[in-house]
Amino acid sequence: MRLKRTLFASASLAALASASAFAAGMTGLPQAVEKVDGVPSANMIAPGLIEVPVASGMMKLENGSGAFPYYGFAGDGDMMPAYADVQTKDMHVEATKTEPDKNTYLVMTGLGGPTAGYDYGTHFLYQGHEVGPEDPDGHALGVITRINLDADAAHRVTLMAEKDVDGAPVPTIDGSVWDPFAKQLLFSAEMSAPDGGIWQGTAEFPSKVVRLTGMGSAGYEGIQVDKNGAIWIVEDDDDKKGKDNPHSKQPNSFVYRFVPKDKTDLTKGGKLEALQIMTADGQPITFHADAVDADITSEGMKQLHTYGTSLKTAWVVVHDTDTDGMEPFAANDLAKAKGATPMKRPENGQFRPGSDFKEFAFTETGDTNATTEVGAAYGGFGGILKISQASADADEGTISLVYLSDEAHSGFDNLSFWSADEVVVVEDAGDTLHSQRHAYDSAYVVDLTADYSKPGTQPARIIAIGRDPLSTIDTMIGAAKAEGFQNEGDNEITGIHISDGDPTEAGLIGTKAPTPFQGGWRVFYTQEHGENTTFEVLSAGASATN
Repeated sequence: MRLKRTLFASASLAALASASAFAAGMTGLPQAVEKVDGVPSANMIAPGLIEVPVASGMMKLENGSGAFPYYGFAGDGDMMPAYADVQTKDMHVEATKTEPDKNTYLVMTGLGGPTAGYDYGTHFLYQGHEVGPEDPDGHALGVITRINLDADAAHRVTLMAEKDVDGAPVPTIDGSVWDPFAKQLLFSAEMSAPDGGIWQGTAEFPSKVVRLTGMGSAGYEGIQVDKNGAIWIVEDDDDKKGKDNPHSKQPNSFVYRFVPKDKTDLTKGGKLEALQIMTADGQPITFHADAVDADITSEGMKQLHTYGTSLKTAWVVVHDTDTDGMEPFAANDLAKAKGATPMKRPENGQFRPGSDFKEFAFTETGDTNATTEVGAAYGGFGGILKISQASADADEGTISLVYLSDEAHSGFDNLSFWSADEVVVVEDAGDTLHSQRHAYDSAYVVDLTADYSKPGTQPARIIAIGRDPLSTIDTMIGAAKAEGFQNEGDNEITGIHISDGDPTEAGLIGTKAPTPFQGGWRVFYTQEHGENTTFEVLSAGASATN
């Protein structure tokens, strides 16, 4: 079992001591790791940093079940194919990789576990899992886990929940965040209605999981809480490809804000709003079911992806539980009907520290295909956008482009602020784009004060992910077009998370400017697919302080 794949230099971190000078003081990696067919590759990390595994997908859960015996593997097969095994739709040669996704770090006392009398410590890392085995009806099963960072190997990873309080299976999960007002973990399920939505779960074992029907059903992924207790949700939902642009996807996903009736009890419902963006001449950018190509190449999409352009925004109400009831509803359909603005697969967002929750940066993944006909100009490669408002609860604001992605910097997914001005973004470019550009995913530090419209100005690369052996095997099986093969190939970077773990309202993400490696601030990410290893990033020469 190979737990660690790290290359690092011994450069001093003196230049990184300032929380606002990461990119300026760091020597970034010059290039991504090259993709070579059939060859595993080591991760690369910037000089002055190291990474250490905190959990491997091969670790047994201390209380594993038949469906979920390991941290990153389901119980529906072996961890790797046996000699001469042949994949068919009825026989999997490998167990399903459960793909632990977004990490949420909490420092809390008094949290127990399945082993009575055992001291689980005070430092915990929670995940929902993006993939799971299928039940007899073909529905994927999900799970919530907790890495006990202070615990020994036998108690290192705990299965927190695979059923909700009503006995229904937990869905497959993408996003997570801690809500200090409701004192609940919030989890998002990135599936179209009626399956997708938002669930809450307790931090205590076993986690009591409840679906929050008042937030609707959609392909929700990124989820954050503002200072007023409102929930900002970023949706990632694919749609049709164009007839004239067959490698480009129609904008089909929205940014939402849920204003609860009671921020301490989200089960009471509230008001769901979706973001509407106006073109420079004041016309709303809306979805057209019968004009796929027109949406892909609309003037609004071009303006949204142009440096120096600031477009007006407004929040439109799509559902209010006071008048519309608490039954589940299709949020994406209502957002379209109400004239909200669809975008090119927005995935995750976070409030800029020190902005008093007036600025919200989020990623767009784009088409994840180098042959996208619309190129960067219409968001074909995605980018980073920023919503600015006079206050967190304002009804209007503006949106502007922070960084326009290109083929070499594309498929942006998770993000987490490193300082008040700098945000770490990670790629999930996918196997197709990996092969097209002959390079795997990277993590970058993007400076919100930089002018990336200047030629040659690019963010600093701090992680260049490689490919572990099991992921390499998966890629080869997938390339052979094995019937019914359920696992993805090339590794991706996911779950980037920078936090001091403060579970109080004062610790709400976006309140304090992070200071990684100081004052209890820690950095985590997961190398998803393959071995499914979760790492902590540390300063060179330092050891993890739990």
